[in-house]
Amino acid sequence: MDLHLKGLRALVTGGTKGIGRAIVETLADEGAAVSFCARTESDVGTCTETLRDAGYTATGKAVDVADENGVRQWVEDSAAELGGLDIVVANVSALAIPDEERNWRASFDVDMMGTVRLVNAAMPYLESSSAGSIVTISSVSGREIDFAAGPYGTFKAALVHYTQGLAYQLAPKGIRANSVSPGNTYFEGGVWGNMERSNPDFFQHALSLNPTGRMAKPEEVARGVAFIASPAASFVTGTNLLVDGALTKGVQF
Repeated sequence: MDLHLKGLRALVTGGTKGIGRAIVETLADEGAAVSFCARTESDVGTCTETLRDAGYTATGKAVDVADENGVRQWVEDSAAELGGLDIVVANVSALAIPDEERNWRASFDVDMMGTVRLVNAAMPYLESSSAGSIVTISSVSGREIDFAAGPYGTFKAALVHYTQGLAYQLAPKGIRANSVSPGNTYFEGGVWGNMERSNPDFFQHALSLNPTGRMAKPEEVARGVAFIASPAASFVTGTNLLVDGALTKGVQF
């Protein structure tokens, strides 16, 4: 299937590792020009060089999505460099799980407001696009009560609600908005890769909850994001796409 992403311009937050990195690579491999950000400048530089060496049109910048002015400037700079914007993917999370006040604040500033700031800054460009698309990365923890039911799960649920509202509000403008909720996703250096070493009993318990017997790979999540962000999904908006290997038991109506 041709996703019709060739020539489109995409923004991705948290694009140097894990799911975010896989999203950047998948969009670029489908022919999109991609601008991504992450907090660590050295990671951004290495990722940008790798992508360009592979022949992709990609640019990166060190940005903290909790910094409203920094996000706005990055969006404006990216739009100028790419010649506009068609797709925004809000992927960054503070990954703040323990029920502590500082984690509630971090989750609000990064997961929630980082997404709102990105969307608001990109809106003038999306309104000028013929393929405007917003994708927010939520989580199965936003659907079900699990070990991350504190600040992380709460704000992941809020992102689905926010995105559903955007879908309804922006439909008359031809801009789509969808969320993607990954299940447990394994990659080296990620939460579950670290958990496998530091707490193997809990890792095995988490693994046992998935009927597939394994966790997702970042590229499996990224493919779902690429499809739902693309013109191939032109009549899909207001959807929360689960990519969890049947981990969650709740029924979506």
